[in-house]
Amino acid sequence: MVGYDENASKRLRDSEYAVAGATSGGLTRAVSQPLDVIKIRFQLQVEPLKKDANAKYWSVSQALRRIIREEGVTALWKGHVPAQVLSILYGVAQATCFEVLTREVWNIAPEWRSSHQRPIVHFVCGGAAGIFAAVVSFPFDVVRTRLVAQGKLKVYSSTSHAVREILKKEGQRGLFRGLAPVLIQMAPHSGIQFATYTALMKLTSSKEEEKPAVERSLIIGALAGAVSKSAVYPLDLAKKRLQVIGFEAARLDFGQTFSTSGLFHCIRKIVKTEGILALYKGLWPSTIKAGVVSALYFTFYENTCALMLRLK
Repeated sequence: MVGYDENASKRLRDSEYAVAGATSGGLTRAVSQPLDVIKIRFQLQVEPLKKDANAKYWSVSQALRRIIREEGVTALWKGHVPAQVLSILYGVAQATCFEVLTREVWNIAPEWRSSHQRPIVHFVCGGAAGIFAAVVSFPFDVVRTRLVAQGKLKVYSSTSHAVREILKKEGQRGLFRGLAPVLIQMAPHSGIQFATYTALMKLTSSKEEEKPAVERSLIIGALAGAVSKSAVYPLDLAKKRLQVIGFEAARLDFGQTFSTSGLFHCIRKIVKTEGILALYKGLWPSTIKAGVVSALYFTFYENTCALMLRLK
């Protein structure tokens, strides 16, 4: 179902792929937002993720309990409005772009239709779709990171207030802070994710199967998400650090603040001051989150597409 199939008897229109992408993105975000909040808190913490007097967070369960105790259960959905807009926009852009690109490749270059070439095509098309979707949705990524990052001191009271303040104090550039590591990481991340998912689904499918089994889609989607996220994780951490530059006042409750002048300076400074393993701070909740998100996204997407095909 994911990617163009020249043998399919019925196909969806591009607008229908957009609907499927929006549906899967929105539903996935609603379920996975608490994991995203914990991941971002870990990534932004300068202190080691160890149980000592200086570290605010040191494990997933401890962070979960502390956030609920200090900020309430609703804090686990901090930044959910921009995150939801981000996920829907990203889902629409990524799904539509990927399906259109794979269809055009099959039409323009029929020699790439073989099962051996398909993972390569999906890697390239997935990477291009990921970059396109990231650029389109990135301002909402910055806003939701800021909302999740702030503690008791509320610099921003809402999504719209955050957008206004960022534009007022930092200009349009502020809404694209951290874009450089995203553009570098997104092609391999999205490419690996789509290539892994489609290759494993093809490998485990049977000719009699009308649509992918939910459990198989969940398992393979989780594997694809975990593999792709682990491959580019240091860039994801650097992106989060860059997104909160100029936002130090709201983070005084969380310990040391971090300043940097750019992507490569950010990475060098993290390695120098926190150690090379600090580039993987929050990897565990991030991998869990990536697996859950990928599993749910592909499952929702496959089944939404299947439902619309049945209704044709």
